Amino acid sequence: MTIKKRITAALMAAMCAFTFSACAKTDAETPESIKVAALKGPTAMGMTKLMDDDEKDNLPYDFTIAASADELSPLIAQGEVDIACVPANLGAVLYSKTEGKVNALAVNTLGVLYICENGDTVNSVEDLKDKTIYSAGKGATPEYALNFIIKSNGLENDVTIEWKSDHTECLASLLANPGSVAMLPQPFVTTAKMKNEGIRTAIDLNDAWDDLGLSSSLLTGIVVVRKEFAEKYPDAVKDFLARYNDSVKFVNENIDEAAEFIEKYDIVPANVAKAAIPECHIVCVTGDEMKQMLSGYLQVLYDQLPSSVGGTMPADDFYYNG
Repeated sequence: MTIKKRITAALMAAMCAFTFSACAKTDAETPESIKVAALKGPTAMGMTKLMDDDEKDNLPYDFTIAASADELSPLIAQGEVDIACVPANLGAVLYSKTEGKVNALAVNTLGVLYICENGDTVNSVEDLKDKTIYSAGKGATPEYALNFIIKSNGLENDVTIEWKSDHTECLASLLANPGSVAMLPQPFVTTAKMKNEGIRTAIDLNDAWDDLGLSSSLLTGIVVVRKEFAEKYPDAVKDFLARYNDSVKFVNENIDEAAEFIEKYDIVPANVAKAAIPECHIVCVTGDEMKQMLSGYLQVLYDQLPSSVGGTMPADDFYYNG
């Protein structure tokens, strides 16, 4: 073999080796399955168009709808779920518990909590004085948000909160007792009104929070991702966020069709979803705006009770900036 031929052969072998290496790297960075989980309720409703797309187009997602946050926490911590929609404060708690192995991808639900009354005497936070409020969510966002608003209005000694095990129990108590007051999230608010036309929305906690003049907004849910997954599959994360944003937009703009998807995936009945979607404040906020919204909200929680966000405020690396 001539020197020229030997050089050509060596170059071709090197190119083949490089091509193989590049192909192998590309394959390694494309996950076969992306495990995505969400809570049954508003945090999952915005994802339902993507779930339907996954079925029709054979996308790489494996969806799970969980009944409670307690089901999701260990799955995320143990690496059995890659991306999850969770309560806003839980994302910070998981970041702390896993020593920074969880990133916040997006804010996906603003406030969905409402003070409802089986009557017509409450029209402002001040009207809650001397009232008993049925509520669920002790130790989670509902408790922290309600306590903060009550305390900020100087009513901490004038309001009684009767904690229930879940929102269904709150709903039952509200329906059974004329004149009673309950804090409920959507879509339970819509369900209450459908069952009893005497039930009314007395206070939107988003408005009550905004009336305090804070630099933060009331949040309900965020999307988190395992840091290891995000670092290994950045393109998959980027693609998910784009598809998820499209899904959220579709749900908000095509309520009738979205309601059918929401029933299809056993989140709530279509008639409830149709009425509830406009009040669920489903969004997809990413990047710097997400960081500003979420950090401000977590700071309010931390100032009340540090353990509500994991004991310390998350560092900057909590907020995904890929």
